[in-house]
Amino acid sequence: METNLSTKDLRAFLALSQTRNFGQTALQLHTSQSALSALIARLEEQLGARLFDRTTRSVSLTDAGQAFSVHAASLLRQTQEAVQAIQDTLALRQGKVAVAALPSLAASLVPELLARFHAAHPQVRLSLIDTLSAHAFALVRDGKVDFALTAADPQQEDLVYEPLTQDHFVLLCAPDHPLARQRTPIALAQTLAYPHVSMSPTASVRQYVDEALRREELRFAPAFEVDHIATIGALLAAGLGVGVLPETACELIAHRGLVTRALRAPGIQRPLGLVRRRSPPLSPAAQALRGLLVAHFQLPD
Repeated sequence: METNLSTKDLRAFLALSQTRNFGQTALQLHTSQSALSALIARLEEQLGARLFDRTTRSVSLTDAGQAFSVHAASLLRQTQEAVQAIQDTLALRQGKVAVAALPSLAASLVPELLARFHAAHPQVRLSLIDTLSAHAFALVRDGKVDFALTAADPQQEDLVYEPLTQDHFVLLCAPDHPLARQRTPIALAQTLAYPHVSMSPTASVRQYVDEALRREELRFAPAFEVDHIATIGALLAAGLGVGVLPETACELIAHRGLVTRALRAPGIQRPLGLVRRRSPPLSPAAQALRGLLVAHFQLPD
């Protein structure tokens, strides 16, 4: 038989099993003796067994009551813990948030935001995966992260993309490079006269450069293709070529003393945004971190 026990039922049973007195139990529970008797009778009917032996002078647990008492306290405690866990999650006293981010964002903007979030909600566990766009979308789709901070991709229509900002590309080169002497914005096609140091074709940075040159019917054939921005910085500083990178990435290699030059219009702009699944909705903790991002970029929530 299906039972439908409430915490009220469990509290009443446990109180009566301790006091063995209907009058005293009714006072503890702020109810009448008749209401308590009716509650116990309904509980016994649901369980299909008498829980108490009643006489005019005493109340005692039956064998079934003894067996039920072993589990009733645990059931009540587990229910209370479950309710508390929900309340803690809603109040951001526990929970976790996992974020994927482009390496340029993971090493610049994201740590600052995570630090602010941790200061406000120290009990929420945070995790960060720095990865390229393609893998970031897969992590979101598989539910391994709550959301990703990455470049826009119209092919990911099953996911929700919230634009945050635009990342503008610039040219970088060593201080003694010929292009370092040019003070006016440089045409992207003009830079092809020199060896290029670029990210690998799977990186969104490379894909935006490829597309910009494709629109001019030019083919991009960099001298070096690497996976890490730090490596690009070292190669550029060694005078082995020029590079075209978004401004967020430039911050990571600023210590190399490279020269930065603007690209001539229309240039290259990389939209950056937050990618999440359409369902289920973000958890309260993930939504709170999203709110920090929105506030940082001063976007309407």
